[in-house]
Amino acid sequence: MSSDSLHNLRHSLAHVLAQAVLKVWPETKITIGPPIETGCYYDFLFKEPISEDDFAAIEKEMRKIINQGQTFRCDRLSTADAKKYWKKMKQHFKVELIEDLEKNEGATEVTHYVNIGPKGEETFTDLCRGGHVENLKEIPADAFKIMSLAGAYWRGDEKREQLTRMYVAAFGSKEELKAHLEMLEEAKRRDHRKLGKELDLFTFSELVGPGLPLWTPRGTLLRNQLDDFVWELRRARGYQRVTIPHITKKELYETSGHWQKFKEDLFRITTREGHEFAMKPMNCPHHTQIFASQARSYRDMPQRYSETTACYRDEQTGELHGLSRVRGFTQDDAHVFCRQNQVKEEFMRVWDIIDTFYKVAGFGELKVRLSLHDPNAFEKYLGTPELWKEAEKNIRSIAHERGIAYTEAPGEAAFYGPKVDFIAQDAIGREWQVATIQLDINMPERFDLSCTNEKGEKERIVMIHCAIMGSLERFLSIFIEHHGGLFPLWVAPTQVAIIPVAGAHDDYAKKLEQECSGAGIRVVSMDPSESLGKRIREGEKQKIPYLLVLGDKEVDAKSVTVRNVKTKNQVTVPLEEFMTTVRKDIGERTLELSIG
Repeated sequence: MSSDSLHNLRHSLAHVLAQAVLKVWPETKITIGPPIETGCYYDFLFKEPISEDDFAAIEKEMRKIINQGQTFRCDRLSTADAKKYWKKMKQHFKVELIEDLEKNEGATEVTHYVNIGPKGEETFTDLCRGGHVENLKEIPADAFKIMSLAGAYWRGDEKREQLTRMYVAAFGSKEELKAHLEMLEEAKRRDHRKLGKELDLFTFSELVGPGLPLWTPRGTLLRNQLDDFVWELRRARGYQRVTIPHITKKELYETSGHWQKFKEDLFRITTREGHEFAMKPMNCPHHTQIFASQARSYRDMPQRYSETTACYRDEQTGELHGLSRVRGFTQDDAHVFCRQNQVKEEFMRVWDIIDTFYKVAGFGELKVRLSLHDPNAFEKYLGTPELWKEAEKNIRSIAHERGIAYTEAPGEAAFYGPKVDFIAQDAIGREWQVATIQLDINMPERFDLSCTNEKGEKERIVMIHCAIMGSLERFLSIFIEHHGGLFPLWVAPTQVAIIPVAGAHDDYAKKLEQECSGAGIRVVSMDPSESLGKRIREGEKQKIPYLLVLGDKEVDAKSVTVRNVKTKNQVTVPLEEFMTTVRKDIGERTLELSIG
C-alpha cells in the first residue's frame, strides 16, 4: 500500500473512531483526529471518564460502521455557516477551530466531510481538509486496534481543558498489524526504563525531582566508555577540550537569539542583587566567548572546541519520559570555528567520526537527512534568505561529494542554520534521529566573530555545531533498547563473571580475578555459597557477556569453561587463550563475542 493510500486509510479511520464514540457516548465533545505514523488518534472531552475496558465496545461499533460501506461527501461552507452548524451541534471546539482559521489564515470557507450510510443517510460530519478512502470497506476491519488512552490539553495549553486522547494502530493488512503488535511487545521487553532498573544503570528520586536522572557506578561506567570513545575520535582530528559554567547572564542568550525563542524553556535564576541568569540549555553561546576572547589570525583557524557537559531545560512534567525526555541532560558537544573555505573539510571530519562511532556502537548504516528552512515561515529563523540559500547550497554540495543518498526536510533546520541529521535504525526496526552536524551562519554575525585573513582584513568566520551522541541520556535510551541491555564487550559495565563451582576452586578464581583486573578487564567473582545454576542465571540476568565456570578440570588444566551469554553456547578453552582473545576484542572494540 502506498504512503498516500495508508494516510487516507488512517485519516478515514479517525472519522470512524469519532463516529463510534459519539454513537456510544452521544454527549462527547470532539476536537481533532489526525493520522500518525502507526495509525491515528482522536482527542475527546468525555462527560464521564472511560477506560481500556471500553475499547471492545468502541471497536465493535467501528467494525459495524466499516462493514456498512459508508462513503464520504465533501461540503464547502462559508465559515459563518460552518460555525452555525457546530454551535447547533453543541461542539464548541470545532467553532474555535474555525475562528482560528479565520484569524490566522484569513479563511472565509471550510470543508465538511460527511459520512453517508447505506440508505443515503448522513451518519457523521467532521471539519476536515480531506484525504479519505472512497468507501469505508477499503479499511480492513481486522487491521486496526485501539491501543491506549492519554491525557492532552486542548491546543497544548495546560490552562485549557484536559482531553482524552485515544490512540489507534492501523495498517493495510492483518499481518502488518500483527507484526506491529509483536514489535511493541519486544519494545516492552527492551524498555530502557525497565532494563535501567534491572541492570542498575540509573535511577530517579522524588526528592531530586522528575526528569533528573541519577547515574549509578555501573551506568556511569557505561556513559564514560562511550564518551571516552567519542573524545578519542575527536582528539585524533585536532579537537581541544574546553570547560564552561552551567549558568549565564541572560544577555548572552539575548545576543545569540536563544532568549527570544526559548525563554519559556529556561530555568531562570535571579541573584540577590536582582540580576537575571539562566541555567544553560545549550553550550554554543558560551563557546563563542572562548573564541572571541582573543584576536584570531587565519593561521589560527580552525579552532575546534569539545566538551561533555550538563544542560537543563524546563520541560513540562507530562512530556518527561525515562531518559528520552529529561530536564537535566549531558551533551557531547563540539563547535568548530573556521573559515568559509574550511567548511567542507571540517564537515567531512565530523562525518568520519559519526560513521566510525555508530558502526562500533553496533548500528547499521545511517540514513542522512538535510534539514532545511521553511521559506514560507521565514520569521522562525535568524538571518537573511540569501544567507540561508548559500548555506543550504553548501551542505548539499558536501552530501554530494560524500556520495551518499539523502532526503530533504524543509522546516526541520535549527533556527540559526541548516543541518545534516543522521537516522539510525534499532534492532526492532524503529528509526531514531541521532547525530547532527549544523552549519551556523548567524551566530558568528550576532557575536561579530572573525579572523584576520592573508590580506590583513577582517573576515567573518563560520561556526559548525557537531554532536555525536547529542544528549547522552537520549542516546543511551536508544542504545540500551537496541542492544536489549546485552552490550558489546568493550562497553559492558561488567565484562566477565567468575563462577567457581565450589569453595575448593576459590584460589583459582581469585587468581583469575586478579589477572583479569590487571589486564583492564572489568570482572566480578560470584559467591559459591549460592547454587551453580542460580549464579549462572544471575549472570545471564545481569547480561554479563562472559560467565567463566571453574571446576576441578579447569583448575587442573589451567583452563576456563566460557559461557557466552548471548548465544548460550559453552566451551572450554585454555586460560591464556581466553585472556588474549578478550584483551584483543576489548582493544579493537569488537562487536560480536569471539568465544562461544
